Amino acid sequence: MTFLDKLNQRIAQIGSNLCVGLDVRAENAEESTKQWILDVIAQTAPFAAAFKPNSAYFEALGWRGVKMLEEILKEIPKEIPIVLDVKRGDIGETQGYYAKACFDVMNVDAVTLNAYMGRDTLEPFLKYTDKGLYLLGVTSNPGAKDVELQKTGDRQVYELVAEMTKGHPQAGLVVGLTNAAPDVLDRIPDVPLLIPGLGAQGGDLAALKGCGRKAPLLVNVSRGVLYQNDDKTFAQRAEHWMRQIQQAVN
Repeated sequence: MTFLDKLNQRIAQIGSNLCVGLDVRAENAEESTKQWILDVIAQTAPFAAAFKPNSAYFEALGWRGVKMLEEILKEIPKEIPIVLDVKRGDIGETQGYYAKACFDVMNVDAVTLNAYMGRDTLEPFLKYTDKGLYLLGVTSNPGAKDVELQKTGDRQVYELVAEMTKGHPQAGLVVGLTNAAPDVLDRIPDVPLLIPGLGAQGGDLAALKGCGRKAPLLVNVSRGVLYQNDDKTFAQRAEHWMRQIQQAVN
């Protein structure tokens, strides 16, 4: 089963486009931290079309953090796709080892990639034709205007990245909700989108209304599920965002 098969099946099964981001602000990689993360996963799984662990938060805890990430990945229900947020982008053999780490060792379903060094940096990942790739298109940070939204001839830089999705049926784009103006969505092909920026970053779901895209959308919420100063459970927060996203995309 390919990544898109798994993702489409999951979206159809639970009627959700919510991606739960695991941006875990932990101070250590002790067992209590691991159990806290597993509790987040268990509570939010009924509402999650996918999980997106951000590798940096685990790497920052040293080898124990990476070990904990590997252990947690094995505990995520098999029917839920995993997008590993690593934003890798390097040349030659180095990128090949990144691909091996993500797909052969971590055994995730998809990754985020930085394509700004050129298409050849994608080739080691493109060999995994059943795996998903999300290329950084228009990210959710203010600095997206520094490069991604700059003009090059009659196009913007992110449109050049969007062209790199051609020829790989599992390739999509990261398009931040804070910068996903209608003209941005109109300028990119109908490929799978990973959409961060909702919740703490202030993205507006109205940007998705009426977009009419057929390829699957994943709208990521991290802090809005994991870290909110309210009396709601992780499950309640996840269900809230799932309903909000449903109303926007449907």
